[in-house]
Amino acid sequence: MKRVGIILSLVFFLISCQSHSERLFRKSEILMDTIVTITVVSDNEKKAEVAIDKAFRELKRLDRLFNAFSPQSEVSDINRKAGEKKVKTAEDTVRLIGYALKIGELTNGAFDITVGAVTGLYDFHNKVVPSMRQIREALRYVDFRRVVIEGDRVYLPEKGMRIDPGGIAKGYAADRAIEILKGEGIKGALVAVAGDIKGYGRKPDGSPWRVGIRDPRGDREDIFAVVELRDEMAISTSGDYERYFIKDGKRYHHIIDPNTGLPAEGLISVSIIGKEGTYTDSLATAVFIMGAEEGKKVAEELGYGVVMVDRKGNISTSESIRGLVKITKSLNRD
Repeated sequence: MKRVGIILSLVFFLISCQSHSERLFRKSEILMDTIVTITVVSDNEKKAEVAIDKAFRELKRLDRLFNAFSPQSEVSDINRKAGEKKVKTAEDTVRLIGYALKIGELTNGAFDITVGAVTGLYDFHNKVVPSMRQIREALRYVDFRRVVIEGDRVYLPEKGMRIDPGGIAKGYAADRAIEILKGEGIKGALVAVAGDIKGYGRKPDGSPWRVGIRDPRGDREDIFAVVELRDEMAISTSGDYERYFIKDGKRYHHIIDPNTGLPAEGLISVSIIGKEGTYTDSLATAVFIMGAEEGKKVAEELGYGVVMVDRKGNISTSESIRGLVKITKSLNRD
């Protein structure tokens, strides 16, 4: 996949004019292979513009570190030098990988950042499915416990190992962008890195940020639930509709089970809601792979709520977040 660097919107514009001084300002760009939108609450257009531009600069910096499709990134350098040498990395790269290893432990390997050895075999553009022999060979290199971090150096001990940060990098980036906006004195903001969204504060009218969860079998604009993000909260959604193709009647999607090397089955959409985008992002992947019962239990034990949809269209929601989630339509196909 080629990384797209085109700016979607260079124009900084006002999206809501109201009688009070605080207003909403928004800017979008194509970054991290997706559309990134930052919306802020401010009473000063210049202040809002400076804060948003600073947050985007941070996201671009992180993309240069984490983008596994760019040969210049630190993640690519780590993968290229697997089995050869330790790679000196930036603090954020070490932190991201450290988070990934921790979440790998917490999910008993359902989230495994070294799954790149397998995910790299699939070609979703050309509808290429690897053979089971290729998958079995690649699974030899999948084990997050083997990743070595020593200070600012990261090492993959065997040639063929490959880090894939796709299941955690966007959530981490949303967290960092929010930190930047807070540091610039912005009272409220919403950062959306595709399906990884984080907000804090409230809109100018005092209402919370509201985020829709997409119907996994509907059009892009179709939603089946609306979630309120109160105070400081993040939401991440993983679904089998995001990157997939149909071949011989079977759906092949990008959420690969690190135990089997095959697309995970059972659920078709998982949304995780909680404080940190780094966790909501990675847990959305892990819960999707673990399945409804075990995945929901692990997420809730970590203090994160879950909205899940299974293959029959049944919707399940954690008790702790039911006051934040409004189901707007049924998906049941029975």
